[in-house]
Amino acid sequence: VLAAKLDGKTVDLMTPLTHDASVSFLTFEDADGRWALRHTASHILAQAVKRLYPEAKLAIGPSIANGFYYDFDVEKPFLPEDLEKIEAEMKKIVKEKLPLERFEMTPDEAIKYYEDKGEIYKEHADKGENISFYKQGEFTELCAGPHIPDTGRIKAFKLTSATGAYWRGSEKNKMLQRIYATAFTKQADLDAYLEAIEEAKKRDHRKLGRELGLFALRDEAPGMPFFLPKGMVLRNTLINYWRDVHK
Repeated sequence: VLAAKLDGKTVDLMTPLTHDASVSFLTFEDADGRWALRHTASHILAQAVKRLYPEAKLAIGPSIANGFYYDFDVEKPFLPEDLEKIEAEMKKIVKEKLPLERFEMTPDEAIKYYEDKGEIYKEHADKGENISFYKQGEFTELCAGPHIPDTGRIKAFKLTSATGAYWRGSEKNKMLQRIYATAFTKQADLDAYLEAIEEAKKRDHRKLGRELGLFALRDEAPGMPFFLPKGMVLRNTLINYWRDVHK
């Protein structure tokens, strides 16, 4: 069990019951259970990066369809060897089985907290309400949650790639470094997922187009295929077939 539903709302397992309520429990088989686990994994990723690169600035780290990501403001792009170091540090954090402790601050306290830390990307809606934070060991993050009880429950994860990403998706903002990853409760499930990804890469149209001599992609026109002779034969054959079918 990773999280729970309390009167229809997804909450931490640590949430106290203060009234009669409808309660159900969530595992990795439930979408909200997966979300909670992978969101916690994103906090572990951020904690590992801060341990290895203390000057890194934290942006956001949500769960996504097949995993999670986290955006960082760092001086240099993350290289494959950096991802290996970060992944190793994440494994240490998992072994530490750090409990996730939820607490709150007032908006003014939250602003001062991040100003003192020099974290310029942490934003919140100031409606006069207290803001929730989660603490695991030495790492504290502004977050609405929910999360799983401790870092030790994430049995299998993998950092899959690093790429550039504009802050808030706008090219007018600074380019950050985004690390993509995924997490599961079982190593076998992670292995099966990674194997499926590799199989999909083998069937990627860009790879097949190059290997079969159908088209070429050029740096000066990304996303625009330049058809080669074999590719034009195939293209014209398909167009002629479509015309015959739709006469």
